[in-house]
Amino acid sequence: MSGVGDATARRRWSASEMDGRTVIDFTLTEEQEALRDMAARVADEHWADVALEWDRNATFLPDVERKRLAELGLLGIAIPEAYGGAGGDLLDALLVVEEIAKRNQIVAFQVFEANTGPTRVIELFGTEEQKQRILPPIVRGESTLAVSISEPDAGSAATDLTTTARRDGDHYVVEGMKRWCSGAGHAEQYLIYVRLDDNPGARGIGAVLVDADTEGLTFGPQEQMMGFRGIPSADMFLDNVRVPAENLIIPAGGFKQLFEAFSIERLGNSTMSLAIGQACVDRTAAYVQERHQFGKPIIEFQTVQEQLADMILQVEAARLLIWRAAAAAGRGTPDPLQASMAKCFSNEMAKGVSDKAVMLHGGYGYHPDYHVERHHRDAHGWALGGGTPTIQRTRIISQYLGRRFDQRS
Repeated sequence: MSGVGDATARRRWSASEMDGRTVIDFTLTEEQEALRDMAARVADEHWADVALEWDRNATFLPDVERKRLAELGLLGIAIPEAYGGAGGDLLDALLVVEEIAKRNQIVAFQVFEANTGPTRVIELFGTEEQKQRILPPIVRGESTLAVSISEPDAGSAATDLTTTARRDGDHYVVEGMKRWCSGAGHAEQYLIYVRLDDNPGARGIGAVLVDADTEGLTFGPQEQMMGFRGIPSADMFLDNVRVPAENLIIPAGGFKQLFEAFSIERLGNSTMSLAIGQACVDRTAAYVQERHQFGKPIIEFQTVQEQLADMILQVEAARLLIWRAAAAAGRGTPDPLQASMAKCFSNEMAKGVSDKAVMLHGGYGYHPDYHVERHHRDAHGWALGGGTPTIQRTRIISQYLGRRFDQRS
C-alpha cells in the first residue's frame, strides 16, 4: 500500500506535445500496478473459490474477511491519512474494486462501500469531529456504513422522500420507512436521507447518521432477490428514533452535496459492472478455445469470433469511460456528466456482455458452476441501483445541454 497517496501516484493521463500533436499517456503508475496485482493475488488466494458457495447460500461477508480487508488497507484506500486511510485517489480504489469483484462480488461490495460509498459523504462534508469519530472504525473494519435513500414511493424520484427528522432539543426524531437499503440489518451505521423541514422537493432534504442499535430502528426480513445474494438488503422502519444532534451530517438544502458525492458511488457501481464484464470475457475466451463442436474449437466459427469481439469492445469502452472520470476527479468528486455516462454505459455493457457469455457457453452457461449465470444476475442489480440507465440518460441530456427537465409536468 505504500505510495498510494504519493503525488507520483496521482499523475494520471498526462498530455504532452510531440511533433505538434497532443499525446495522452493512458498508463497506470508503478504503484497502481502493484496495488492492482496485490488485490488480484489476495482475491485469488482467499475469495475466488468461495464465490459460488457464498452465492448459493446467500452468505454475508464473514467478520474475519472484513478484518482481513482492513489489515490489507483495502477499506481506506481513498480515505485521507488523517483518518487512518492511505490517502489514495479514486482510481486507486476502483482498480482494487475491479480485481476483487471479478472474483467475488460480496467481498468487493465491502471495499466499494468503504471507498466510494457513504463514507465519502462524511469525508467531504462532515465536520472534523464527525470525520474523526466515524471514519477510523470503518478503515479498521470495526464498522460498516450503509446509505439509505429509497422509499416505497421515492426511488428514481428521490426528492419525493417522506421520512422526516425534526429537531427536539439536542436530538433529531426520525420517522419513516426506507426500502432497498443495501447493507440493511447488517451494517453498524446508516446514512439516512431525510426531510428536515417543510420545504418541498430537494430544498428540505438532508442526511442524518443512525446507529443500528438505536431504539425504534427495526428491519424487515432479508430480501431474496434474483442476484446480489450475500449482499444484505431489507426494509428499514424508523419509529420515534432519537438521533443526537451531532449526527446531522447534511442540513436541509444540502441535497446537491449528497448527490455530488453520489457521483463517486456511481463510479464504484460502474466498476462493479466493469468487473462482471471483464470476468465474462475472461471465462468466455477460455471456454470457446477449449469447447469443441463439429470437430474443432468453437472459436474457429466466425459468429463466435464476432460475439467475443463485441464483448471485448464493450468492456474496454466502459473501462475508458470510468477511468477518464476517475482520473479527472483525483481525490475529489467526478464530473456528474462523466459519472452518468460511465454508469449508464457500464451497466448496460454488463447486462449485454454477460448475456452473450451465457449464450456462448451454451447449456453450460445456464449452470452455476460456470459462473456466468451468476454474473448475469448480478449485472441487473447494478443497473437498478444508484440510478437506472434510463434515469442516467435523462441526467446526461440535462448536464450536456445545461437544462433542467421537470419529470412531473
